[in-house]
This record gives sequence, structure tokens and C-alpha cells, in this order.
Amino acid sequence: MQGKRFLALLIVLLAVAVPLGTVSAAGSPAPGSVLIKPLPGVPAIGKPGEVIELTPAEGVSIEALQIVSILHGPYELEILGTENGVVKAKIPEDAVPDVYFLIVKSNKGEVTIPNGVWVMKENPKVIRIAHVSDLHVTSGAKIGFVCGDYFQKSLPEIMQYCKHPYAMHSYTAQVSALTYYAMTGLKGQDIVNLIISTGDDVDTSGDQEGYKMFDHGVLLGTAAGTPFISIKGNHDHPPVYYTKYLGPRYFYEVIGDFLIIGLDSRGEERHPEMEQLQWMESVLKSHPNKTVIVLVHHPFWYSTPDGKWGGTIKGYTAFDDNDWKALTRFISWDWEGRNGEYDDIARYFLKMVEKYNVRLVLAGHIHRDKPVLYIDKNGNEHWFYTVTTTGAPDKTSNPPSEKDKSRGYTTPSWYGSQVAYVYSNGTVEFPLAGNVLHPGISSLPIPQKFIVYRQNGEDGTAVKFVNELDQAVTGPIVLQIPEGARVDPEHTNVTYTVLGEREIGGNYYMLLNVSVPEGVSQITAVKEADTKPPKVAVGYLSPSRPKPGQRFKVYISVGDNVGVRDVTVRIVSDGKTLLEYPAYSMKPSLVDTTYVTDIPGVDASQFTIKVVATDFYGNTAETTYEVKAPSSTGSPSKTPTTTGGGGSTCGPAIIVGLALLPILLRRR
Repeated sequence: MQGKRFLALLIVLLAVAVPLGTVSAAGSPAPGSVLIKPLPGVPAIGKPGEVIELTPAEGVSIEALQIVSILHGPYELEILGTENGVVKAKIPEDAVPDVYFLIVKSNKGEVTIPNGVWVMKENPKVIRIAHVSDLHVTSGAKIGFVCGDYFQKSLPEIMQYCKHPYAMHSYTAQVSALTYYAMTGLKGQDIVNLIISTGDDVDTSGDQEGYKMFDHGVLLGTAAGTPFISIKGNHDHPPVYYTKYLGPRYFYEVIGDFLIIGLDSRGEERHPEMEQLQWMESVLKSHPNKTVIVLVHHPFWYSTPDGKWGGTIKGYTAFDDNDWKALTRFISWDWEGRNGEYDDIARYFLKMVEKYNVRLVLAGHIHRDKPVLYIDKNGNEHWFYTVTTTGAPDKTSNPPSEKDKSRGYTTPSWYGSQVAYVYSNGTVEFPLAGNVLHPGISSLPIPQKFIVYRQNGEDGTAVKFVNELDQAVTGPIVLQIPEGARVDPEHTNVTYTVLGEREIGGNYYMLLNVSVPEGVSQITAVKEADTKPPKVAVGYLSPSRPKPGQRFKVYISVGDNVGVRDVTVRIVSDGKTLLEYPAYSMKPSLVDTTYVTDIPGVDASQFTIKVVATDFYGNTAETTYEVKAPSSTGSPSKTPTTTGGGGSTCGPAIIVGLALLPILLRRR
């Protein structure tokens, strides 16, 4: 059994290599092997002329530091010295405010870290936060389906409500959300100036490729000018790769008059340990008169007098024994314990919230919106906002499925995020959502209604937008391009202006300002006009011999030199199309990969599966797969034929390997 598991894992690793060029050149160390902080999830922050701090990993000597963005720099950072293991470096006086890649040269190698240094123009008077959570990015497949307000976990279910649904892989959800908030961020519509993720960034803590994919999503958002801060969740635990690719377990950031504290509520423990909370109080004591925002993955509150899914708790204090006893009925077992065994942890935390007047606590984990306003006995308001999952399909469907209802979940959900404004005087607002204190959906439909499919091929880059927000979205977007590629206006139907391009860390990037209209649109950037059709071949069916009316899946190998725009599967019998279903990519970070669709059943023993793949230039390739009645040997007769792009049949071993990846990694 161990040998078979190793063989399956080897197949997976060969099949799912992700050549994203995320944070360092091939052969370079993981960023966390050189720095503990800053990393892509926790940038260094300062204004021109100010000193920032960098914490090298053990045994690392920093030799040189440089910051560069697509439009600005490079600037050399003057290293002032080292104090208690912390390197102090000065941002040049002439550095233009932007979000910069940090290039670190050390005795352990060179790394290029996106979102490494956020150079501010001035201290903000308000932090405008785009709150995402539970992105669950995976190098395997974690996919749901959306269409307008509708969300379902399976394709046949959503096809009951919508003929043209869209697939939302967890990586697609991350890229879509960060692209949107970068477009509406500091350089765009100025809706937000900081993106925050409250944990479960990757679905499996042992999925190293998943963390590389996540870092690439961070790069695509932050390189457009909006910074990003993240904490770890229980799916990032133990933090073997989290600290190598995203950031430290817990940390704090000072942004002018604001103090952001990121906590680690760990894995099965589901709350910070006492030592960590004592560290938090020391940070609060050493940064008085700051407006405090705390990030923690597991929500503190379970319910309120208004119900389970949010409301107001008023008139209590954690400093009074009777009040505390009354409060414990509202506190999550994750923090309090089923029998009060973590009572000291929960009470200490809430005491700090009151004592230091923490104004906003952001959380995730439960894959649902849960806004709670805690008004203590002194009348101070403390917001606890838990946002639904931004990237995982394990939440209540919209409308709720029969399975959801049987579990008692009747309030629908979707792929969501939230915008929260925190002012320097402590006021907290949710300007785009209004009054959030109600059960049900209070989050915004991002990325539910703004989906970005990115494709990076050998000869070009293409992006497909799905905008169902009833308005155009305007702002900066970053494309990773092959060297020498240019935007092709004949195959681009968004308004765009190229702002600049640059090679950074061995990869080429282009920054554009675009206006994405309502509906479906695209950008292409290519070396030359694409005349090559895609490659497409049916791999196999599961089950391989579907009975009439039996649900089955079709696995398809698809590839292109620029990008695949759409894949459609038709079921044909006696010359008539019985069904037409979209197929979706199991690994949307790759151009050459496996697509799959889920057919609810065919009322025929013999039929033809016809697959059509279309690229961003309208080039198409077709393949057919004949499913006939079983022969005397008990095996079906299958005759695949291909026209247009060609390509060999995809073997089932790779498909099985892909499906096993999350299980194998969890077992590790």
C-alpha cells in the first residue's frame, strides 16, 4: 500500500508542476528560507525616508536590498545595521509611493518577494479594508459553480437554474477577488487601500504548490498597487509551508495611527495560546493611542441575543464575574471550550478588546457571514465581523439544496468578501453593505459576480472577464506576459491603456489601466496573431461504462499556446444533441491541463460525446468519443476521433493522481 501511495504521489507531482514563476527564479530558495518578515502576506510598511525592519531567517546574512515595481525604481535600500537580529533599512527619500517587490540578496541566495514593501505617500486617516477569507487555494480541484446570485456545489444542480454557469476554482476565486480589489484600490476607484485575508489561504498545509499558486495570486493583485496582509488558518496548520511562503504565525503592523495585530488560532486548538495573547498585550502596551484592528481566523462569538448569525451584544463587561458568566453563552466553544476549559483564554482576550478599545476584529472559518457588534458597559463599540468564504465551495448553496436543508442550513451563501472602513477616531463603517446586522448574506458578491480567468501560454497571455455587477469596473491590472508580447486590440474588447512593463525576478509584467464592461470580455497580449487551434482529447469516463440515465464525468485533456477560452461538451444521439454542458479546468493556473464535466445521465445505451475547445482567437478543435453498448466481453466500444487541434488521449493515471492529491497531502 505504501508503494502504491508513493507511486500515486509521484504521478501527482509530475502532473501538477506549476510553472508560475511566483516569488523567485528557478533554483532559488523559498522566501521564508531567507526572511521571516516581510513576506508576501506581511509587507514592511513605511514612507519615503523612514526606516523599516526586516527579520532574517536563522543563519541568513542580508547582503543587499532593493525595491522595484512595474512603474518605479529600482531603489537600493540603505542597510543601517542589525539590532537583536532585526535588520534596519532606510527607504530612499525619492521613492515613489507604491507596492514594491523586495529583492533580497543574501548568503543563502536571492529571492524576489511580491508585496514586500508598501511605501505610503502619507499616513492614512482611514483604513479602507477589502476583507477576504478562506480562499482554500489548492493545486488539486476545489470548485463550485455560480450564475448571478445562484451558487451550487455541482454542475447538474446549477444547470437547473442557469444554462450558462461559471466554474469557480479556489485559485480563480483568489485571483478574481484580488484583481477586483486592486482595480478598485489605491490607483483605481479608491474604494479600498488594503486587502486583508483572515486565514485558510491554502486548502492543505502540506500543499507546497498551492502556496506558490497563492503567492502568484498575491503578486497579480499587489503589483497593481494595492497592498495585502494575511494571517494563517487551521488549514494552514501546521505552518510548515505557510511560514516559507506567506508570513510568520503572528505579527503586528503599524500604519500611521493604526495598529493591526495578526493572531494564530492554530489548528484543532481553534484559539490562540496564552503566551500569544500575552505577546499581544505587550504590543498593545507599547503602541498606545492607536486605533486597533485584530485579525484571527476562528470567530470569537457563536451567537447573540438576536440569533446565531449575527446581531448586537450590549451592556456587559469581561471584568465583572456575573457579566462574564452571562457572556459565555454567546462565546464560541472554539474559544471558551465546551465545558469552559479555555475560559481564561477567552476572558483574557475580551478584556484586552475592552481595555485597549479594539475597534474591529476580523475572522473567517465558518464559511458564512456573521457580523456581531459588542457594546461594552462603558458604551464602547467593538465590531466582530466574520466573512463568508471567498474561495471554497463548501457552504450553503443558493438556493439551499435538499442536503443543506437536512443539515439545518437554510440561509443561503455565496463566494463573498466585505469592505470595512476604520477611521483614526475608531469609527467603523461598512459603506457598500449598509446595515450588516441581519441574518443571511451581508457580504458583497466578489468574486461571485466578477470572475477573472487568466491564461499564460508560451506565445501569449489572455484574460477572460465575467462582470455581472451591473456597472463597468475600472482600474489597474497586471498581466504576466512572455517577453515581446503586446496587447492585440483586435482580440481585446475592454478599454485599456498600457501604463508600463518591466522584467522583475526573471518574469515579464505589463501594467494596464482597463475598464471592464458588463458581460463577458477579454484581453489578449501575444507575440503575434494566434492561428494555432487548441489541442483536445477525451481521456476517459467515470464510471467508464455509464448505464442509461446514470450520472458520469468526462475527463478531457486540453492545451493551447496562448489560452483556452471555453470548452463545451455535447451528447449526441441519432444526430440530435441531447445535452450541452460546459467543461471546466481542474487546474486553472495552467494552460495545458485536464478539464472535466459532470453529465447528469443519458437515456441511451449508445451515444457520441463531442468536445469543442475554443481559444481566445476563435480557433477551435473538436474531438468525438463514441460510447456504444457493451460487447460480449463486458467492455464498451469507444472510438475517439479528433479534428482541429489533435492531441493524444489523456491517460487515467494522471487524472486519478490529481484527484488523490489533497488526500495524500493531508495524510502527510
